[in-house]
Amino acid sequence: KIFQAVVSCVGHDGTIYVIPVSLANELNKLMTEIQCNFKCLGLLEPYCWKKGEACVVRGSDTMWYRGKVTELGAGTLQVQYIDRGSIEKIPQCHLYPTDLYTDIPPFCIPCQLYKTVPIGNFWQQDAVDVLQKLLTDEEVEIHVQELPDNPWGKLSISLYIDGMSLSSLMAYQKYCLVEGCQDLSKLELLEGDIPVLPPYMLPSLPVPGDTFPVRVTHLVSPKEVYIRLDPSESLKKQSDTERDANSNSALESLDEALKWCNKNVDSLPPLTNFRTEMPCLVEYSDGLWYRAKLLAVKEFDPVKVLIQFVDYGNFSVVPASRLRQIPSHLLHHPVQAVRALLAGFRPPVYDKNKKRIPYCPEWSMEALWAMMECVEGKQLSASILAVSPEVTISLYEDDQNLVHMKLIEMGFADLDE
Repeated sequence: KIFQAVVSCVGHDGTIYVIPVSLANELNKLMTEIQCNFKCLGLLEPYCWKKGEACVVRGSDTMWYRGKVTELGAGTLQVQYIDRGSIEKIPQCHLYPTDLYTDIPPFCIPCQLYKTVPIGNFWQQDAVDVLQKLLTDEEVEIHVQELPDNPWGKLSISLYIDGMSLSSLMAYQKYCLVEGCQDLSKLELLEGDIPVLPPYMLPSLPVPGDTFPVRVTHLVSPKEVYIRLDPSESLKKQSDTERDANSNSALESLDEALKWCNKNVDSLPPLTNFRTEMPCLVEYSDGLWYRAKLLAVKEFDPVKVLIQFVDYGNFSVVPASRLRQIPSHLLHHPVQAVRALLAGFRPPVYDKNKKRIPYCPEWSMEALWAMMECVEGKQLSASILAVSPEVTISLYEDDQNLVHMKLIEMGFADLDE
């Protein structure tokens, strides 16, 4: 059974109370009837309350709600709002005992996440805070997994918010484990039973020492860039026979595969589960879908995820609605962007520029802008100096001058022999 519901409350023990959307009209009718029948204040005269007794509760919004006494106290009683699930301590003057409406079952359903074990076997307070912030008053999709033995027990469910699995979100944040799967990377997508995909393949790099054409697709800092080998320029150096053999090159077939995905994106299922480095498709600001990988969850309400576009190198924080499962044939193509460090220069010893790159403060923003001016949209060439521990290259302009020499002339960098 799959149904849409609104989360009315998350209890202090992590119980998730949901109201099926299909019952919203019936609940509204009942609430209207209660307001018509109870126009008085609460019970002002002494009354001997019993645990489990039915009542109506005057809420902080001055409306009356169905309730049930759960604990007795001196001046206040602990009461559960039975159509919302929440429990509060209420002064006796805001309660009224009644047998009316007791034949109508509660509209909210208590639920627990299926095969999801909280760390320490109970939901810690910080986890409950996250659940409350993430879920309260949100419309979600409920997949019923197991019915309770006791009719008043908790329904075991899988819950999806903005297409994302709540169990996987909480496991990713290390608030819980999914039973039978200690390693989150082994979790399968719960919707559609799609197996975990392998990571992207890395491209073959030219032999160290050889010069080859490249374009810079993304700058992290003046020293750290993402480059894309330019196959069109490389093919110019080949014979006609070799060019014909490469007419249906890997890059062309990747472009064709992505065109197909963009035409049929509505048929691709949303991403409902994830792990770090997981391949996916992401919608860019131009409205087209590109290959990417997941890096981290940045926000919970609404869900937003940090991703990297693997064929360009740039990063973005996107809502879950802009993520799709990637067809497996798109993983047959290596990533197009390669991270590389530039050799031959370092941050200047004396730098008067006060504006720094926030995530790389050894470099000034002026140095980053100057490097962008040198490389953006230009045909460049590179030579690999080392591939381990990191790919390190020399980067040249079309006149074979080292790109970084302009930064040194401007005082934004020092030579590094």
